[in-house]
Order: sequence, then C-alpha cells, then structure tokens
Amino acid sequence: MISNVTRKIGVVGAAGVLALGAYAYTAANTVPASSAGSGSGAITGYTVSGITYTLNGTDPRDLDQVAFTIAPTAANTVRAQLVAGGAWYACVNTAGAVTCDTTSPQATAASADQLTVVASD
Repeated sequence: MISNVTRKIGVVGAAGVLALGAYAYTAANTVPASSAGSGSGAITGYTVSGITYTLNGTDPRDLDQVAFTIAPTAANTVRAQLVAGGAWYACVNTAGAVTCDTTSPQATAASADQLTVVASD
C-alpha cells in the first residue's frame, strides 16, 4: 500500500512537471517590435466660389448639374447636397473645377434650399 508521504511526493512531482511544461510553452512566445504614438494636425477648410446651376433642357424645373470652383484644388473626394437632409451627389474635381451630376436622384429647382459641400484630400 502506498503511504501518504509517497502520494504527497507524487502529487507535488506531478504539479512540478505541469508547471515546468507551462513555463516551456510561455517561454517560447515571441512578440515582434511594434510602435505606438499620438499626433495631431490642423484641419483646414475649403473655399467654394463661382457656383453655377445647369437647368434641364427639356424641363427647366429640374437641376441637372451644379458646378463650382474649390480651393485648395487638391480635393480628391467632393460631395454636394442641394436639399437639407437630401441626397448627396458625387462630384468630379479637375484642378479645382468641380462638377456634380444631380440627376440621380433628380434634383429640382423648387426643392433646392441649400448647397452643402463636403471635401477631403
């Protein structure tokens, strides 16, 4: 029959083997170098000028396009909105000359109540 001392030695030995095994797994972990940081930069706005609206040739109640000049000219993404809470129209910027097709959905002169332009570079 196994004595209590032998059992205790066996339990302590098994715990030691498990502890060494767990250490071996954690000791094998590697973590590559990484970076973290914080920074800030000024957010400046754009100036929109020379706004023109193009009426539809068949039904002049419809607005087919809005065009304007934007500065600085480096805006890559430009969107325009003609109705508060309404559709946003994608625009094309060519060296500061921006045109926005307002036919899908069709903008109308009667519903246009503002021009909101959002741009980013």
